[in-house]
Amino acid sequence: MSSFTKEFIAFKGKKEKVKSKILNVTKCQQQEQQIFFQQMTKAEQQAFLQELKSEYRQILINYFTTDKTVKEKIDKFINTVFYANIPVPQIIEIHMELIDEFSKQLKLEGRGDETLLDYRLTLIDILAHLCELYRRSLPK
Repeated sequence: MSSFTKEFIAFKGKKEKVKSKILNVTKCQQQEQQIFFQQMTKAEQQAFLQELKSEYRQILINYFTTDKTVKEKIDKFINTVFYANIPVPQIIEIHMELIDEFSKQLKLEGRGDETLLDYRLTLIDILAHLCELYRRSLPK
C-alpha cells in the first residue's frame, strides 16, 4: 500500500469520526428540543402555538406571491414544529382555523371563498416538508 493510500484511509477515518460526533451532537440537541413543547405549561403551550399560527398565517398570505422569503419562512416553520415535537394534527388544526378566519373575512367583504381551496396546497407542502425532515432524522 502506498503512503498516499494510507494517508487517504487515515483521513477518511478521521472524517467519519468527526461526522459521527457531529451527528451525535445534533441528535442530542434534537432530543433536548423535542421535549421542549411537552415540558411547557398549558399557558406557555398556548402562547407557543399562537406564535406558530402567526408564522403560518404569513406563509398562507404570501404562498402564491412572488415573495422569495416564503421558502425560508416554510423552512423555519417546519424546523420549529419538528424540534418542538408538535403533533401533525395540531398543524392541521392551525391551518383549518386560519382558513375559517379567512373565509369569514371574505364573506364579510361580500366575496366568495372558493379560492381558499387552493390553500390546501400550502398544507400539503408543509406536511411534505415535515415528512421529509422526519425521514431524514431516522437512523440509517
